[in-house]
Amino acid sequence: MIQGIFYARFFPRQGTRIVAQSPPGCIVPVPGVDKPCLFDFGVLQEYIIPRQAFRNRYITVNEPSGKYSVLGFPVSINDSKYDRNEFIFNFGLVVEAAAVRDGGTDGHDAGPGGDDNDQVPYERVVRRLAATFAEMEKQTGFLSQDQSARPVDDSDGSGGSDSETQSPSKARAAAAAAVRNDHLHNPVGSYRRRPIESLLEIIKEDLNNYGECMIPVDDANTLNMKLFPHHATPPIVRGWHVPVAKVKFADVVDPTWDLTLQRVVAHVDGVADVRRIAQRADVSLDLAKLALRHLLYYDTVLLLDIFLFGACYAPRPGIHDFVANVGGMVDECANYVCAGGAVAVSAKSTGADDGGGGAEGSSGQGASGNGAGEEVLMTTFCVGKTVAEWLKLHMDAGLDVLRFVDVRRLVQFGVIKGCLYRVHKHVVSKQYLAALATGQARPVAGGDPLQRYTDGCHTFDQIMTEQGLTDAEAMEKLKRLSASAGDLGVIYK
Repeated sequence: MIQGIFYARFFPRQGTRIVAQSPPGCIVPVPGVDKPCLFDFGVLQEYIIPRQAFRNRYITVNEPSGKYSVLGFPVSINDSKYDRNEFIFNFGLVVEAAAVRDGGTDGHDAGPGGDDNDQVPYERVVRRLAATFAEMEKQTGFLSQDQSARPVDDSDGSGGSDSETQSPSKARAAAAAAVRNDHLHNPVGSYRRRPIESLLEIIKEDLNNYGECMIPVDDANTLNMKLFPHHATPPIVRGWHVPVAKVKFADVVDPTWDLTLQRVVAHVDGVADVRRIAQRADVSLDLAKLALRHLLYYDTVLLLDIFLFGACYAPRPGIHDFVANVGGMVDECANYVCAGGAVAVSAKSTGADDGGGGAEGSSGQGASGNGAGEEVLMTTFCVGKTVAEWLKLHMDAGLDVLRFVDVRRLVQFGVIKGCLYRVHKHVVSKQYLAALATGQARPVAGGDPLQRYTDGCHTFDQIMTEQGLTDAEAMEKLKRLSASAGDLGVIYK
């Protein structure tokens, strides 16, 4: 949210001065306004109109307390018609600094620009203001010929004291008089101009309330600006990732969408990996990755790992929130993963007797009760135990998990909510690593394609997806690569 907006100008005798500001008194004090200024203008004065090296470029300055940032684009126009042969001005915005944004204690609602305090969308606004008024100044002298453009703290332009400060009402009256004077002297095609102070006020209110503005500046110029939300660069999409939809695409897909994107979206079901989606949609893998990355940019999908019963999952610190049912997380899990009926859990199925990490002595009423069943199921995942082994543990304890719970959905829920993480499996060949270290490893034409996966940097998901193998087949072929016993090792991380 824009906290303040101002127009600053460099005067030959007075130096840097604020000509207009909104709201009144946000940058420099004005009579009749008791509200304190957002920052000490005297401290940041040399950065509002900086030295030559920083002009005609976008700059951001944090005020000493770190609460606000000043975004500006100081413009310098060189021409012999100006005093000192140049005209220097700056239209700046004051927004909350990143430190305050991260703290989250400001209490403001998010504005139309996405993140309320994100400075990136406002950069375009500052650049647009600078470019528009610089061009208007070059063509018509819009800023330099403004008779009402006097420093807020110097009403007569002679560097007077604070007692000569011009009040807001007098400034507006002077601006109105200038407009009437221009109209009288230009009866044909009258040149009506909007006062800078009222222009800044409209810009601030429209951008804060609507995220866009369209303001006639005079008879020939209109200022059009819009705040666009800024999204972080999406992660790289791999062929073994599984996209999960966060929105119902059937309700948002439009016939005007890109054809490849429409074909890819139709096969995003939370089960198929990217390579399989590309095959089903009959598009190239690179185009499928590009389409899914586009969806990631707009936060409509998220990426997970392939679900396998031979994979391992382990709890994260977020499991404590799940056990405590923070925000009704357990009930949400029950609605998402239960296939029907109640999940009855006994103490034998907790896994406490074999170090499974379960809640000893817990007994639940099921999905329709207090949700203790889901808590026990979620807390018994651990490193070194595959999903198949985890399932057998509960089946042996008398809990028919497959009858009541969709295991894939349970795991996905745990990963999405930060309760679980995937323990990936990597294969390492000592001989291959030694060859890489000495520079002796070279791709051999017709050689085994699995050799390059034995450097410890590739997961089994990648091997299985790219080579079209199962976990057992991949492991068997990898064992054949080793010339000596004990060369290959499997790392879980």
